[in-house]
Amino acid sequence: MSETVLEVKNLSKYFPIRGGVLRRVVGYVKAVDQVSFSVKKGETFGLVGESGCGKSTTGRTILRLLEPTDGQVLFEGRDIAHLSRRALRRVRRDLQMVFQDPFASLNPTMTVGELIEEPMKVHGLYTKRERKEKVREMMETVGLDPAYVQRYPHEFSGGQRQRIGIARALSLRPKLIVADEPVSALDVSIQSQILNLMEDLQDQFGLTYIFIAHDLSVVKHISDRVGVMYLGRMVEVAPKRELYDHPAHPYTQALLSAVPVPNPRHKRERIVLSGNVPSPANPPAGCAFHPRCPKAFDRCRAERPEMIHLGGEHYVACHLFDEGAQAG
Repeated sequence: MSETVLEVKNLSKYFPIRGGVLRRVVGYVKAVDQVSFSVKKGETFGLVGESGCGKSTTGRTILRLLEPTDGQVLFEGRDIAHLSRRALRRVRRDLQMVFQDPFASLNPTMTVGELIEEPMKVHGLYTKRERKEKVREMMETVGLDPAYVQRYPHEFSGGQRQRIGIARALSLRPKLIVADEPVSALDVSIQSQILNLMEDLQDQFGLTYIFIAHDLSVVKHISDRVGVMYLGRMVEVAPKRELYDHPAHPYTQALLSAVPVPNPRHKRERIVLSGNVPSPANPPAGCAFHPRCPKAFDRCRAERPEMIHLGGEHYVACHLFDEGAQAG
């Protein structure tokens, strides 16, 4: 599991802000701002943060559903961020996505069979008979009755629709799947079923996941390593156990302090952040978190922190861990 399958280097995605009569560009929303991380073959890399922190945009930009503004996305050593559309088409078989809303992501005019078969048709795989057989095989794999192959998405529950989305993503036998909050729209009882299904499929097909979520308890259940984002920037990356037991960044500490503990006798100090999340159209200078950080000092307001190695696979972007930092 030491082989790196995906490496993201200084990835940025800026959206232009237009104003005036001529609709000229007057600024940019920095949704993703110089994000870097790597994903190992066969692991689940969790990507967490508050709503609006840029984690979903990061996932979509990695897959080129959104065009990157800057940076590199190395998939198996090949930079796919700058491939032509024709060259990218050949790579797309190995990169698939499971979307957050299992209803909005499925065409309501297509049957389940057509939805799962469509990627295979687009890539010219198999004969018509083979594709029909593959559809039934994929339905069984994700726990759906193949007898429902002619039904439409609205005839299924939310959990079943998400299984359809997973089957569609798996139909091309991809190597990497970006799962964008795949269980956040589901009931809690159904969430566990989908998470267990994804883990079983990972073992069965040797899949690698980027699992995007805001629910830290869900991420803890399924992830091997976790990256924490704030205002479009990566602030901490660590193995799951290390991150949850020894969070280093003040923002990570605040997030974890809000996670409910299923033990009424266990008391955890709640860290309440002051102020609101700054606008990504006008991010603060220095560390993006400094306006809300209870431990911020002068250097945080002036200089953007770089990732610092804390040992093992634990990295944090915080001046508190820089040898030259002096609180004052």
